[in-house]
Amino acid sequence: MTTSRRDFVRLSTTAGAALGALGGGALDLAASEALGTAPSPPPRRLKILVLGGTGFIGPHEIRFALSRGHEVTMFNRGRSNPELFPDVERLIGDRAGELDSLRGRQWDVVVDNSGFYPRHARLSAELLEPNVGMYLFVSSISAYDPTSLQPLQHPDEAPYATMEDPTDESESPYGPSYGARKALCEMEIMEIMGPDRTTLVRPGLITGPGDPTDRLRHWFTRVERGGEILVPGEPSDPVQWIDARDLSAWIVRLMEDGTPGRFNGVGPRTLKTAADLVHGMASAIDSERTFTFVPWSFMQENEIPAGYLPMAPPVVAGYRQVYNANSVESGLSFRTLAEITRDMYDEYVTIANAGYEENWGLRAGLSREDEAAALELWRQSL
Repeated sequence: MTTSRRDFVRLSTTAGAALGALGGGALDLAASEALGTAPSPPPRRLKILVLGGTGFIGPHEIRFALSRGHEVTMFNRGRSNPELFPDVERLIGDRAGELDSLRGRQWDVVVDNSGFYPRHARLSAELLEPNVGMYLFVSSISAYDPTSLQPLQHPDEAPYATMEDPTDESESPYGPSYGARKALCEMEIMEIMGPDRTTLVRPGLITGPGDPTDRLRHWFTRVERGGEILVPGEPSDPVQWIDARDLSAWIVRLMEDGTPGRFNGVGPRTLKTAADLVHGMASAIDSERTFTFVPWSFMQENEIPAGYLPMAPPVVAGYRQVYNANSVESGLSFRTLAEITRDMYDEYVTIANAGYEENWGLRAGLSREDEAAALELWRQSL
């Protein structure tokens, strides 16, 4: 059986649920165990409206909310993964202006996973403002100005990214102006809802079961192959990541507690390095391998691409050292890298056995040929 990339996203969601990583109280228990506490019931049962809900983090949020006893309504176009959550109310519409199915309804809180254009954010916020108690917007650390963001800068003080024409909607959602548009969405929602009714969550690199990228998956698939492995940068380069299950559980808890403010959804609790990441993921895989760190300066001088990985050149180091202290204080907890690796590896095996034939591990990182050539060039330079 040959499956497409869209099938991969669907299969990964199914596989994650089958592994017990997403369903019922398991997610709640994992989050609470990371904090060293027993699961506690929510302070009250919420009516939650989810704008989106069928992508990467949306299903995690919904499953966790349902496991906590909340009532969930989804609003989306009904095109992606329509088979998900058959028992959850689904309202059909479009962020661009088809919002009639939301009119005349009331919810305690709305979680907006699908806001990419400021006009769309304004439309939904204006319509919902009289009928919801709180608006939680899932933004991105890309909303920060990459040239001005300082390591460990508080989210209330970090500068926004900007774009020349805020009304331009010609780009795809994840185009070059993605961060600036997320920043504009935040501003629109904050202006309409006010600071006491707005929660802004800015994730960084989100991973875990269901991750549609190979930014982390690349490493254990590459380690499994063994041999000499090129790692861009220095062993001490900062790296941050967060499991989608931890992020989603925390988002639901923020809604339960009615916590407004600006938060970065990044982890782990303390800063980690590129060496921590690659050796930590490798520890879960049995193979003969060595890691060779190649400096960014050498890679740039020789036009060797980084390959869309968690590591980043020093010019964007602020994005890999993002402040999360107030997020941890508000309840954000983290799975270990070993657990994330194990769950993602189990998912990888499950989907590969189901017939997913795309070349695993090459949607991020270097191809085998490019990696070998880069390593040989590096050896010649020593």
